[in-house]
Amino acid sequence: MDAAFDDAVKAGITGTMVGPGSSNVVGGQFVFMKTKSRIIDELIVLEPAAMKVALGENPKKNYSDQQKSPVTRMAIGALLRQALFEAKEYKKKKEAAQEANKDFELDFKKECWLPVLNKEIPLKIHAHRVDDILTALRIAKLFDVNITLDHCSEGHLIADTIARSHFPAIVGPSMAARSKIEVQNVDFKTSGLLHKVGVKVAITTDHPVIPIQYLPICAGFAAKEGLGVEEGLKAITINAAEICGVADRVGSLEVGKDADVAIFDGNPMEVFTHTLYTIINGKILYDKAKEESQD
Repeated sequence: MDAAFDDAVKAGITGTMVGPGSSNVVGGQFVFMKTKSRIIDELIVLEPAAMKVALGENPKKNYSDQQKSPVTRMAIGALLRQALFEAKEYKKKKEAAQEANKDFELDFKKECWLPVLNKEIPLKIHAHRVDDILTALRIAKLFDVNITLDHCSEGHLIADTIARSHFPAIVGPSMAARSKIEVQNVDFKTSGLLHKVGVKVAITTDHPVIPIQYLPICAGFAAKEGLGVEEGLKAITINAAEICGVADRVGSLEVGKDADVAIFDGNPMEVFTHTLYTIINGKILYDKAKEESQD
């Protein structure tokens, strides 16, 4: 019922990755969903789609305000490693019980980690600063899991290191104010510099930090600052779909996909461009001319 979903449809955005924020070290699971329906079950494309975890200032501030741990980056890293270690031990015990055909008591706080450990979904790691990005890469290597580097605000400062990891970056919100110490190096150049060394890049508005309908404009700024027009479009279409694990259904115009199509009267990354039609699952769900005739 959030009005932002209607805003997304009017902007030609047909799908989005949605989940908990970054106040906690472990936030929970994400879902990839379409943007138009009254029934949540009808919107789901992939769930779970990722497991959200957060490094840096957000958990620090949240728990500092509560006067309890974690209030340092060291403690955040320790808690995340502990959670993954315990989940890995749980997985071993569950598999041993299954092999021995023995009863096993499920722990749902551990079960949710199994898709991550089995590399079915990535850890979606909130990491702005270089030290947090490097912590994310170390944890991925230590536990042999896939990750996405979300925000990656200082990724351009260690672009070659990220490229060697082969993990993708979801860059943004780059139009936001530098309100925290960890985002002092936010720059629209980040996406282009990462792409140039071979990192797969998608762009996020981190709604509601930047309202979701301005996603194409953010891609335009990234294109202007070095990403280029073609890669800018990919960063909000096929690259985003591949990083989110849903490229078999959305992200490009191909036979057999979901028929999610946006039609514009110009380049969608330019501010004066209008969305003419938004089509989701083959149905026209936004028609500019029709909507204007009803106003």
